[in-house]
Amino acid sequence: MVNEKKWALIIGGSQGLGLASAEQLAKDGFHLIIIHRDFRTAFEKIQSTFNKLETEAISFNKDALKAETISEVFQLIKSKNIKIKVLLHSIAKGNLKMLTGDNSMTLNDYQHTIHAMGLNFYQWSKALVDSGQYAKHAKFLAFTSEGNQKASIGYGAVSAAKATLEAIMRQMALEFAPLGITSNCIQAGITLTKSFEKIPNAVQIQKHTEKRNPFNRLTTPEDVAKVVSLLADDKANWINGCVIPVDGGEHLN
Repeated sequence: MVNEKKWALIIGGSQGLGLASAEQLAKDGFHLIIIHRDFRTAFEKIQSTFNKLETEAISFNKDALKAETISEVFQLIKSKNIKIKVLLHSIAKGNLKMLTGDNSMTLNDYQHTIHAMGLNFYQWSKALVDSGQYAKHAKFLAFTSEGNQKASIGYGAVSAAKATLEAIMRQMALEFAPLGITSNCIQAGITLTKSFEKIPNAVQIQKHTEKRNPFNRLTTPEDVAKVVSLLADDKANWINGCVIPVDGGEHLN
């Protein structure tokens, strides 16, 4: 028997945009499978957060980049005959090194970042398609940033990853459409997350963004999560292959 509940699979859901989206989707009635990778010292707090969600949440504290993790998760999905309605990729794991100087960017740094923040979206999406465990009008979503086109000090590897992510998304939008699946990227504005704080000159970027944003504030994780909610709805079935800015118009300046 098919599990009739609405399910979302979130890759990277223990903090930032991923966690905010998990909380919003739970409010929308989605049950959740959350993949995250955190130290044991933080696990109790994270698990407590998951336990407070308004629906069922199954979590895996494992490396989402490993094939064995993908295999384990889909064994569970198949055993429970869960049909995934929303696949959300929210991994923020990349190198923020400069191209020159001491401890500068290496080819391996580029490859690891592109894999984590770009290619891994395809790994999970392809695994879901191959499993057949996707619901009618399934939505594949991932987070990108303005770094997809703009250069910024120390952001080279992440920028390359975002460009890769968007190219993959467009191809999935084309080739998965016959299966009834849509694929889109959400281009979030500058948001105060742990990942953002690691970016070189983060404080200066924050101040500059507050001035150039038409609403004179940064984007919040909740702003982005609400758009995840919108795109998860069947009313968004005809939105496919898009990069959607969610930044209050920040990209206009």
